[in-house]
Amino acid sequence: MAGSSEFIAVVVGDVFGDPGMRAVCAALPGLRATYGANVVVVNAENAANGSGTTPKQAAALLEAGADVLTGGNHTFRRQELFPVLETDPRVLRPANLTVRGPGSGTVVVDARGGFRVGVINLIGSVFISAAQSPFAVADEIVNRMRRETPLIIVDIHAEATSEKLALARHLDGRVTAVLGTHTHVPTADERVLAGGTAYITDLGMSGPHDSVIGVRAEPVLKRFLTGLPARFEPATGDVRVQGVVVRADPTGQATSIERFDLPAS
Repeated sequence: MAGSSEFIAVVVGDVFGDPGMRAVCAALPGLRATYGANVVVVNAENAANGSGTTPKQAAALLEAGADVLTGGNHTFRRQELFPVLETDPRVLRPANLTVRGPGSGTVVVDARGGFRVGVINLIGSVFISAAQSPFAVADEIVNRMRRETPLIIVDIHAEATSEKLALARHLDGRVTAVLGTHTHVPTADERVLAGGTAYITDLGMSGPHDSVIGVRAEPVLKRFLTGLPARFEPATGDVRVQGVVVRADPTGQATSIERFDLPAS
């Protein structure tokens, strides 16, 4: 358990489908207790069969112990989530995904231990659809948020490794962590950059790993082999919860980042 001067964040990679939902909801209380987490952030944009999040799923993750939910390119797939995005500031969508869509890409929450924590949700603009480049909005958002707290976690939901790392280099020393999501494959490049920002290219996927990034392999293979349409469905085997634990001092400088990869209980 951490001392009162240390800040600890648990950040969970993309929740995929019902298998991922069950695993993450079961794991969150233990993750929080094991690491003494002050805040828990979960990327939930694949919770609804790999495409979006339902209001019921958002509520279940928050009830299980998530403090903030981040989104991605599928966030607007479920229109029933729009009222939640408008009324619950803890449920985010990428700030630069659209100019006039519902919801917000930023929030500052009161975390355990008396900390105030900012979370910024951005989406990449390389090989993915975004209204603006994350670099076009990041400086203004970070500068505004730093007036409230130096503890800032950025979820950059992007395809390109280079874009994620470049954003982390750009924000190094100004945010606590820049953490990549979207590709569903955990990377082994976790580190604290020279300026004190924790970084990893991808948190991984919280869902079925006996799959093709969460989807049953058979229809994916059919599509690749034949070029014909195929109905994608979530797989069910080897369900895991993946993410990182970031430790920082009260000034917002990260001191460590550690991956976790837990089998579903």
